[in-house]
Amino acid sequence: MEHITLLLGIVIITALVFDFTNGFHDTANAMATTISTGALKPKTAVAMSAVLNLVGAFMSVEVAKTISKGLINEEGIQPEVIFAALVGAILWNLVTWLVGLPSSSSHALMGGLIGAAVASAGIGAVNGSVVVTKVLIPAVAAPIVAGVASMLAAKVTYKLGGKVGEKTSTKGYRAGQIASAGLVSLAHGTNDAQKTMGIITLALVAGGALDSGANPPVWVIVSAGMAIALGTSLGGWRIIRTLGSGLTDLQPQQGFAAQTSAASVILASSSLGFSLSTTHACSGAVMGAGLGRKGGVVRWSTATRMFIAWGLTLPAAAIVASGAELVMRTGDIGVAAVALFLIASCVAIWAISRRQVVDHSNVNAAQPAAAEEPGVITTAMAAVTVPPTAAAEAAAAAGTTAAVTDDALKATISAAAPTTPTTPAAPAAAV
Repeated sequence: MEHITLLLGIVIITALVFDFTNGFHDTANAMATTISTGALKPKTAVAMSAVLNLVGAFMSVEVAKTISKGLINEEGIQPEVIFAALVGAILWNLVTWLVGLPSSSSHALMGGLIGAAVASAGIGAVNGSVVVTKVLIPAVAAPIVAGVASMLAAKVTYKLGGKVGEKTSTKGYRAGQIASAGLVSLAHGTNDAQKTMGIITLALVAGGALDSGANPPVWVIVSAGMAIALGTSLGGWRIIRTLGSGLTDLQPQQGFAAQTSAASVILASSSLGFSLSTTHACSGAVMGAGLGRKGGVVRWSTATRMFIAWGLTLPAAAIVASGAELVMRTGDIGVAAVALFLIASCVAIWAISRRQVVDHSNVNAAQPAAAEEPGVITTAMAAVTVPPTAAAEAAAAAGTTAAVTDDALKATISAAAPTTPTTPAAPAAAV
């Protein structure tokens, strides 16, 4: 193993912590639809996703190369810069997890790295062309491409499923969902675990433990794969609930279409070395599948909150990372202060999350409906007043404030009702 200094060791551990948060933050990408449609039990789905994330980590290193060699210039970058970038990314992951928003762990890492590099070495430390072609363009294209593909796939599945019974169709698509969810998990491990591999490799180069341009060592690949798999095994239930039922109500046909489309987009981008957000791809696919069913809807209020979080991810992580970098310029005291701030923030966020626990037992529970405003008919009925009775008029004329009781009202109604004429009695017979 390469020569590791204390600071470099701290950076590597922090990178694996980020990988861990990436795992439970993005579990929803693979398993939310499978859990929401009942194709797999929550714990079973999460366990399967964790294993396939680990397998996927060994399939490619193209994305890791983009992070370690292309995004920023390695010359002049110190391990402190990597540490600051990870602080920004971890905190953004935890905050968005707390509120249940499926934001991009990848873009949080990119934003943190860009912000820390600019604070340390200026804007020239960032390769703008790589940011545009391999980060920003995929960020916009991924949800659109996955959404359109998923919408078309959902329409096709319903059309084909109409030729067989509904029960047979649902059962078949649930089985297909399990396979497609496994494919998404594999793709997630292939794409997202590599980002941590790339960041650790970049730290090793910055610390002089690796030559510039080196590929990730085997131990880096293994540790990154295990960290993301362990994080995935915890579930990330808050985001699973949002993505599984908060955006739209999915049937097995739609879940299969969404997962297959998302997996195809993620695997294609991984082979091209694009640092794609699996969250963007999967969220776009879920919305597309929601629109692909006749009568299906997307909850645009939730989607709008999610879009806002996407837009804030890069700048928010960059601001936190740049601040951390400026603090660490004071030396070891600054590094210690940033480390303590990160630990305290993580503990605080965890404590807040315990106030309302979301786990495998209630992830599919119906959400409390918001109170609705009274409708037009209800308002009109409430405005109707009962006409005053004779007793009420008399009381008003006498200047009293006596209330008319129900009995008085009933008596008034009874008095006003027409009487049924009776047949006169027959005359008595003469004696």
